[in-house]
Amino acid sequence: MQELEKLYDPARVEDDIYAFWLNGGYFHTQPDPEKKPYTIVMPPPNVTGQLHMGHAMDETWQDILIRFKRMQGYAALWVPGTDHASIATEAKVVAKMKEEGLTKEDLGRDGFLERAWAWKEQYGGRIVDQLKKLGCSCDWERERFTMDEGCSKAVLKVFKDLYDKDLIYRGERIINWCPHCRTSISDAEVEYEDQEGFFWHLKYPIVGTSECLVLATTRPETMLGDTAVAIHPDDERYRHLQGKKVLLPLVNKEIPIVTDTYVDMDFGTGVVKITPAHDPNDFEVGQRHGLPIVKCLDETAHMTADCVRYAGLDRYEARKAIVADLEAGGYLEKIEPHAHNVGTCYRCGTTIEPMVSKQWFVRMEPLAEPAIEAVRNGTIRFVPERFSKNYYHWMENTRDWCISRQLWWGHRIPAYYCDACGEVHVSAEPLAACPKCGGPVRQDEDTLDTWFSSALWPFSTLGWPGDTEDYKYFYPTNTLVTAYDIITFWVSRMIFSGLEYTGKAPFDTVLIHGLVRDAQGRKMSKSLGNGIDPLEVIAQYGADALRLTLILGSTPGNDTRFSEEKIRASRNFANKLWNAARFVMMNLPGDFAPGLPGADQLDLSDKWVLSTLNHLAAAVTEHLEKFELGLAAQKVQDFIWEVYCDWYIEIAKVRLNAADPAEADAARKVLVYVLCQALKLLHPFMPFITEEIYRALPGAGGSIMVEQWPVFCKELDFAADEADFEMLMDYIKAVRNLRAEMGVHPAKRTSMIIETAETAAFGRGGEYLAKFAFATDVTLTETYEGPTAGMAQAITHNARGFIPMMELIDREKELARLGKEKAGAEKEIAQFSRQLENEGFVSKAPAQVVEEIRQKLARAKEKLARVEQSIQGLE
Repeated sequence: MQELEKLYDPARVEDDIYAFWLNGGYFHTQPDPEKKPYTIVMPPPNVTGQLHMGHAMDETWQDILIRFKRMQGYAALWVPGTDHASIATEAKVVAKMKEEGLTKEDLGRDGFLERAWAWKEQYGGRIVDQLKKLGCSCDWERERFTMDEGCSKAVLKVFKDLYDKDLIYRGERIINWCPHCRTSISDAEVEYEDQEGFFWHLKYPIVGTSECLVLATTRPETMLGDTAVAIHPDDERYRHLQGKKVLLPLVNKEIPIVTDTYVDMDFGTGVVKITPAHDPNDFEVGQRHGLPIVKCLDETAHMTADCVRYAGLDRYEARKAIVADLEAGGYLEKIEPHAHNVGTCYRCGTTIEPMVSKQWFVRMEPLAEPAIEAVRNGTIRFVPERFSKNYYHWMENTRDWCISRQLWWGHRIPAYYCDACGEVHVSAEPLAACPKCGGPVRQDEDTLDTWFSSALWPFSTLGWPGDTEDYKYFYPTNTLVTAYDIITFWVSRMIFSGLEYTGKAPFDTVLIHGLVRDAQGRKMSKSLGNGIDPLEVIAQYGADALRLTLILGSTPGNDTRFSEEKIRASRNFANKLWNAARFVMMNLPGDFAPGLPGADQLDLSDKWVLSTLNHLAAAVTEHLEKFELGLAAQKVQDFIWEVYCDWYIEIAKVRLNAADPAEADAARKVLVYVLCQALKLLHPFMPFITEEIYRALPGAGGSIMVEQWPVFCKELDFAADEADFEMLMDYIKAVRNLRAEMGVHPAKRTSMIIETAETAAFGRGGEYLAKFAFATDVTLTETYEGPTAGMAQAITHNARGFIPMMELIDREKELARLGKEKAGAEKEIAQFSRQLENEGFVSKAPAQVVEEIRQKLARAKEKLARVEQSIQGLE
């Protein structure tokens, strides 16, 4: 047993405690046939990353679950790691090189990759250190990186296998192109935002007639790539134009009028310009009708050389010039404002350009079907369930996934081209020569989408494709914890990847948390300047206070607000717990031996606190099993603050000085036992302070994180005693509130008469009434018919107390107080009555719920009657 410092200083103890955990190997897990595995893989943060509130929320939820399961006796493994983040990391390295006046091309691929790996080594460990500051109990011995040898081996095998199955192919299709990042991005990486724009209504002359077709576009610069206009085959307005041609304005090129059901007859004029090279829907129309593909924008979003006098212009400069020329030529009918969704790059925010490009793709339809079924049949469940709709919508409407990126940092595509014979070879092993003709080969310059490797994360981190012990024991994993904004990016891809490559779903539960918003409910962002650095919060208040703040009030799938008020409240709770622990330990003799006394040595308050703790353990376990982490944390905090600190310790103070040594010893033993169990229940949420206090308790050994999780114990189920004491507490609270409202000093004690049907319960509480209700003597009666004049009344659902202290109070104030009590009871009666009069509620609600409402109504009516009697006594 060691002495606790007077004040709890997180900055002083947290680093030492984390080192204690690491040195003791408490985070490390091995396959154990005697235990059931529980596995979480950390969503790998970027190596360029800085810990933000989203990370803090995500990792706190995971750490709570892993600590809970570890204490339950599972072989609990939390696999940490980081992501190479191809676009983000390459952008950082390129920006750094620019400061030195260098470009990628100056260094060449090998030279650039040396720089990128050096960047990863310098900054990659930064976020890992930050995660440790948060208290993450990951198995750091198993830390992985998406480009380490094992993960890279998995990537190469998957690419080769999918290629051999014709599920990966190379072809020309419409992709999303970021002119700033100079690379393709997948559909999931496009973020849409509302932008104010215009509809330009253009006139296309019909060849051989004096007529014009009018159509509208939001991107007039792409008209230079038009190879047709389309009408609906059933549109009577244009039936006479089927098979004819129009003259493309400014270009003076004839292009056909095609009929296609893609056209919406009821939108605009029912005429659509078809630009196969720069619109995904137009591309499909072009494929159906064999239209040529004309690119008018290059990879930097400048007009191509084929655009003649507009060649080399930026897309927006070209737009102005083209619109001016259309107006001058009489081809512009009108311009109208139009707000529309515009796709932007998720990394840099640049407006993306759809364009035809030769890229590598994954065929999604055959992979999506089993992944959809795995969620539909319950193999994988989303918590909350409503997020499965997001998943279904994405998977049921997914296009083939563009996986090639025009970057150097990442997994290089294992495709080799032979210029001698024209063959393309895909190989998981490096190729030096063409397997067909023996000629030299060159490897594809592109790298794979970051999400291609992170899609393999649940099993590549455990040694797949090798048949390792870790893979056999810990896979499939259990709970994936993530935010709702990467269901399409990552969750969906892990699911179809796990099913396709391992034959098993990669996890059984996807637990979705919301975003952390500021105190006003706004999303934290650089533009608003409302971002909060978790590390600064930890430095000021401690990691435990941050963790508790993030979890209290949070529910799966819903956003939560962060404020200074909340973090200070969490800090204050930590101080409250610390002071309570110090009080307990200061009152323990040097030879104190922990352990509960026999039931015959327990008094009413002991049985109450033990029974309350017993039911708390069951409730918290149930909440955690249901992923109701916020509710679990709130119940533990309420117990420690209100039950243990505010009530039981205050009660125990009297008994610690009792003349009977056995009574004092019993109080000490219960104080220590309840504190120890409460610390265990709190540990997943606030690991540092619970570890520090636990290690100071007598009889503690090792770490609290490997102690047994508290469970419901029949021997400590003193339900009747608990109910009796709750009645006493309700009455004592009513008396104390009454005295406070009436301004009666605590030193002034009085006798009291208590009218109650629960005389036995109140009969057991004499010492508590004397101490906490300031009673000199107590008379119990089932019915009181004596005088009420000059008496204040304390009223609960179970009792009415008559207290002769009217000479100390203001009669009018007491009448006003009783009036409020009456109004409150009447409000409750009205509320419960409405519920019971609602036939729909009564017929559909569980019988237990309806019965509880009936009981509440009866108690409210009883209280009203007592209040009205009290009012009559004062009038």
